[in-house]
Amino acid sequence: MEDLLGGLSGYIWGNSLFGVTGLLVPLLLGVGILLTIMLRGLQFRELGSALNLALVKRREATSEGDISHYQALATALAGTLGTGNIGGVGAAILIGGPGALFWMWVTALFGMATKYSEAVLGVKYRDTDAVGEKAGGPMFYLSRGIGGRLGRTLGTLFAVFAAIAAFGIGNAVQSFETSSAVNQAFGVPLWITGLVLTVGAGIVILGGIRWIGRFTSFFVPLMAVLYILSAALIILLNITQVPGAIAVVVSDAFTGTAAVGGFAGVSFVAVLSSGVARGIFSNESGLGTGGIAAAAAQTTSSVRQGAVSMTQTFIDTIVVCSFTGLAIVTAGVWSGSGYEGSGARVTQAAFSESLGSFGTVLLAVGLALFAFSTLITWAYYGERNMVYLFGRGGVLPYRLVFIAVIFIGARFGSTEGALSPAWLFADVMNGLMALPNLVGLLILAGVVVRETRSYFRGGNTLLSETSGEDGPRVR
Repeated sequence: MEDLLGGLSGYIWGNSLFGVTGLLVPLLLGVGILLTIMLRGLQFRELGSALNLALVKRREATSEGDISHYQALATALAGTLGTGNIGGVGAAILIGGPGALFWMWVTALFGMATKYSEAVLGVKYRDTDAVGEKAGGPMFYLSRGIGGRLGRTLGTLFAVFAAIAAFGIGNAVQSFETSSAVNQAFGVPLWITGLVLTVGAGIVILGGIRWIGRFTSFFVPLMAVLYILSAALIILLNITQVPGAIAVVVSDAFTGTAAVGGFAGVSFVAVLSSGVARGIFSNESGLGTGGIAAAAAQTTSSVRQGAVSMTQTFIDTIVVCSFTGLAIVTAGVWSGSGYEGSGARVTQAAFSESLGSFGTVLLAVGLALFAFSTLITWAYYGERNMVYLFGRGGVLPYRLVFIAVIFIGARFGSTEGALSPAWLFADVMNGLMALPNLVGLLILAGVVVRETRSYFRGGNTLLSETSGEDGPRVR
């Protein structure tokens, strides 16, 4: 299984042995760069207003949808603030060296335009299901926006791959990394961690999107702030190492990383591929999940929700992943050995090196909180695709199977070598669901641009009230 997944991952993400970057690396970066140019750098120009709208204003007065702007953002963040921010960053640096963090930043900066576009299209082409909940995302904007046989094929492919991918990126990897970290920190048996995750996540998942929205709106900012403060403390304790850490992150991004300590050294291609793959695992820009969460938002404007959604990529990678990466590099643990089996062990080493046993406990708790939030959001993403494929009848069976896999994934924690197939499966499925979505974004880029220009015509801003999809009005 590991050989099969490794071969597929090589074709999709790149294989440094043959000096190629794979199909997705140039496609992801290319789509992000193209959308950035077509939208005239909207993610940079409107970031302040978007954060204001998402975190301060939070909701529109009268609009259709299931959850508020802020709850939609919190739900999306819950899906991305997971092991990708802890174990994913650790794995990126373990595989590609410090320079991988730079390419995670680049992926995020251009990925903000991708995430914006996904959300705009997700709201524009959303539908209402049999029980009155909003349903949207790539499966809808591919089939409706592109139309014809091509659109229906791309939409179906995305829905199938996404429903399966949820068991990797949003389930098994999360419970695997959590049970491993908790076992190391507290000696808790794997099955107990799995049972706690399964029961806790099951209660929220079975409540549907409104329960998820309420839970994440309270839970996500709390866990994010606590984790950032913890990582910031490590950086402060190693403050003299910060200039050198930033320098090596930037320099190694273009030269590869030489062998040092227990690190074998890697080429530029390995650094690039590792950074982009782990970047998309963390913020999901290009996977299409941003459109699924955005479609549930209470909004009359696809552009306003698109702007809110793009802040998720900024918060996830530019903020949270940066703290993790700099904590690892400044602590000087990235070039050591003994991290086989879990990317989170690299991050755990940084915490324990700087904070002792308290750091190990702190990281284990943070990882458990992050993983828990990801589990409940990806269950929602998966079930929305089941609704597209099979109608509401597929929701309950999917939820029950998803909940069961949480326990199964946790049982593999701390198993020697178990990380490779778990992460490889996530990488392969991420790539397969990203491909139809990215093709669709290229075809529908003109729609995104027209929606955006129509909204901002006449000097209107993101903080203007709206009168519906026909355009904004200033109150």
